[in-house]
Amino acid sequence: MSDPSSRRPKPRTDRKPPTGKPVAGKPSDRKPSDRKPSDRKPSDGAASGDRKPYAPREGAPGERKPYARKPRDGAPVDRKPYDRKPSDRGSDSDRRPPRPRDEDDRPRHDDPEIPETVLANQLDKVARAELKTLSKDNADWVARHLVMAGQLIDEDPALAHKHAQAAGRRAGRIAVVRETVGITAYALGEFELALRELRTYRRISGRDDQLPLMVDCERGIGRPEKALELGRSVPRATLDAAVQVALAIAMSGARLDLGQPEAALTELQIPQLDPERAFVWSPALFDAYATVLEDLGRTDEAEQWWQRSDRATIALDRATIPAGEDVVEIIDEDWDEDAPH
Repeated sequence: MSDPSSRRPKPRTDRKPPTGKPVAGKPSDRKPSDRKPSDRKPSDGAASGDRKPYAPREGAPGERKPYARKPRDGAPVDRKPYDRKPSDRGSDSDRRPPRPRDEDDRPRHDDPEIPETVLANQLDKVARAELKTLSKDNADWVARHLVMAGQLIDEDPALAHKHAQAAGRRAGRIAVVRETVGITAYALGEFELALRELRTYRRISGRDDQLPLMVDCERGIGRPEKALELGRSVPRATLDAAVQVALAIAMSGARLDLGQPEAALTELQIPQLDPERAFVWSPALFDAYATVLEDLGRTDEAEQWWQRSDRATIALDRATIPAGEDVVEIIDEDWDEDAPH
C-alpha cells in the first residue's frame, strides 16, 4: 500500500469546473519509469492489498488519507491559483505589498513568515477576486499566505496549514480561504477539521467540487456509511467529469471499507472508464479499478488495467496537448518490455 503522506492534494481554487485531473485521486504515486507491468505480477509475493491506493490503513482512523493523490511528475495538470509562476502575473500588481506599519498591526496570533519573493499577484486572478471585499493590504497578506499554503502542502503540510490558518484569521468568511484550510487539514490527517471547513466552503460558495474530498474525510473518520450517503446526496450529472471520477474512486473506497468488493467495482464502472483514450484522470481510475479486481482475485484482468494505466501515463507525459484539450488517444498494443520508453 502506498504511503498516504505522499498523496496530499493541492489546494484547488479554480472557479471554472476542472477539465483535467481530479483535485485528488487515489492511484499509487509512481512514475512510468519506476516500474513496468511485469514488476507487479502477483507472483512477486506482494499481497493484493499492498497496492490498495485508497484503502484504509490499519490503526486509528486519523492515520489514513484514503483519497488524495500526489500529481504524477510531468503529467498535465490544471493550473492551480497557488501554482502561478511570477511570469504569469499581471503588470498592474507587480509590486510587493507593504508590510504592516508596526508590530501592533499584526494579528494577535503569530503568523508564519512569508519570503519577500512571494507576492500576492502569484495567486490566481479568479481566487484574488474573492478577496476584493477585504482592504487592499489585508487582501494582499491573505493572498500571500494562500500562495505559501499551495507551495508547501507537499513538502511541509504542517507549515502549509499554519499559513492557511493565518489566512483564515484574516478572512474567515471567504470561500477560497476556508477551502484551503480544509485541504491542508486533510493533508495532516485532521479529517474532522477538514470536513468542517469543506462544509463551510460548500455553504459559502454553493459549489460541490470538493464533494469527493468530503466523502473521503468521512472515510478517514471511520464512517464509510456516512461517506456513501454523502456521495449519493448530489446527482452525478451535475458534477464535472473529473469530479465524477474522483467521487467514484472515493465511493469505491468506502465500499471496500465495508467489505463489499463487488460493489466497489461497480462504483468504478462509469463512462469515464475508457481504455481507448487517456484523459488526465485515467491513470487514477485505471489504478483503482485494477486494485479492486485484484481484491476479487481476478489478477489477469487487474494486470491488463495496470498496463493500461502505465500506457495512459506515458501517453499523457509525452503528448503535447493543445490548450483546452485534456485527452489523447491510446494505442492498445502488446507491451514490449525491451522497447525504449
